[in-house]
Amino acid sequence: MHMQAVIMAAGWGSRMGALTEDMPKPMLSVAGKTLIEHKLEILPNDIDEVIIVVGYLGSVVHNHFGGVYKDKRILYVEQENPIGGTADALWQAAPVLHDRFLVLNGDDLYGRDDIIRCTTHPDDWVFLVEETEDTSTKGKVVLDGQGHVTGIQEGGTHEGGPGLLNTGACVLDTRIFEHPQVPKVPGSPEMGLPQTALVAAREVPVAIYTVAAHGWFPITVPEDLARAEEFLKKEA
Repeated sequence: MHMQAVIMAAGWGSRMGALTEDMPKPMLSVAGKTLIEHKLEILPNDIDEVIIVVGYLGSVVHNHFGGVYKDKRILYVEQENPIGGTADALWQAAPVLHDRFLVLNGDDLYGRDDIIRCTTHPDDWVFLVEETEDTSTKGKVVLDGQGHVTGIQEGGTHEGGPGLLNTGACVLDTRIFEHPQVPKVPGSPEMGLPQTALVAAREVPVAIYTVAAHGWFPITVPEDLARAEEFLKKEA
């Protein structure tokens, strides 16, 4: 079975300060490898093609990886709208995507076992979530009694507390593109992929289940780079 992966690598990374003045955030290094390389390294063997969505300083990504990484083909698409959001980013890849595919944030670290569990999950669409005691700063995933995702509340729009966080990793298929993009929060020009997928799932005959994350480390501020090295030691 062949499968594709999409890596979202178009953002500015403004909270990283001077580190991203001449380097896109997903190209920052942790433990001797770029954040994108860490994702390429954990992809299951049946993923043989990777689409990297680039934007800010996208040529740095292209020049570093070229058209092949080990045995995986690399394609590039550009997100021209810098505030388009994750749904707009994925839509740029729509012409080259087929069947079922994995989506990963370019500036987060994931565990290989989790990604394999997502791509081999029996349901067509899967969100990777992490259980935490504090959901205040990230997207909080809301479930119904059967474990289906019914909503995602972005950071700052909910009361926080314990719950499930959206890691940005998911498995979807091309049926997502039959539906209009949905704003990350009402009225925003930024289109959110999780929000769009949830609306689409109401009309698509699939279920979205959560898979509990064993390893996820979001890179948000410069201090996270040093902490990420500790995360990788645990994953090794």
